[in-house]
Amino acid sequence: MDLDQYVPLVAPVSAALAARPLAWRLPPRAATWLLTAGAAIMGLATVCCLVLLTSGGLLHISWIAALADMAPGELPRSPETNVPMATVAGVLLVVSLAMATRAALVQVRGLRSSARAARNLPGRDVVAIVEDDQVDAYALPGRPGRVVVSTGMLELLTPIEQGALLAHERSHLSARHHLFRGVTAVAVAANPLLWPLRDAVVFSTERWADEFAARTIGDRTHLARAIGKASLAGPSGRLAEGAGGMSIIGGTRRPRLRRDPRPGPVPRRVMALMRPRRVRRSAIFLALLTIAVPTFTATQQVGEAAQELHGQVEFAQEQAPTR
Repeated sequence: MDLDQYVPLVAPVSAALAARPLAWRLPPRAATWLLTAGAAIMGLATVCCLVLLTSGGLLHISWIAALADMAPGELPRSPETNVPMATVAGVLLVVSLAMATRAALVQVRGLRSSARAARNLPGRDVVAIVEDDQVDAYALPGRPGRVVVSTGMLELLTPIEQGALLAHERSHLSARHHLFRGVTAVAVAANPLLWPLRDAVVFSTERWADEFAARTIGDRTHLARAIGKASLAGPSGRLAEGAGGMSIIGGTRRPRLRRDPRPGPVPRRVMALMRPRRVRRSAIFLALLTIAVPTFTATQQVGEAAQELHGQVEFAQEQAPTR
């Protein structure tokens, strides 16, 4: 049995296993682009693979074969035209498209809600200060986008830490981090094997904003302190992702029932600020091995499967009696 045709369905496994290390080892901007592009291409390859598998099985149905000007029963038996596999692929295709469509709609609704909230905020400045004792700060994508900061957050931070906070949130808007997160969310919905990439992209975009803020204020220590203070005092359940508000404490989660020895997103961000890491060749090799190569292979296999199915259809059409 030829297993090459199933490569696009399982290729995301390597990306999923390497998502967290890559988000940590690569420069955040490069990691964001790499993980988002890999997720988008692999998600699309998954859908294309399922479409081909489903189509090959449907062509065995006599009336569909007639619509394609094929001779009934002349389509060669092959992995591309396996009827049982086509049935399974058809079910998976419907589920994948439904989940991806739902995720896309969620992102669109989130963007519209964010833009509406940004327009309704008082004032015209990019930064909107709201009277609220709760420690909170986040970016609202829109036209234009707005940065929302609570008075509780401002009271918690020193002036230089406030500058770091605002630079961080402005970076989310200027770099359009919500688009990276939204694309990844749709890709993960299309192929759930990609799910670790979603958290990895959230982390890498937060790191991207951290590095921008650190360069803006010229002080990594004060930014690290601001992140730590906001994380300890802010809402514990906030996870900024997709099209919603992106917070300086984005990436925090509710405590898990089991003990996880690995540090969470916020400690890793603080660690990266206090101890900048050099990009090593091993990180680049890991990126090529787990993202670039599987992505290229999955795309190539989809193309080869499409060519093979096309050739079989042409053969069956040639066997059809002339009218």
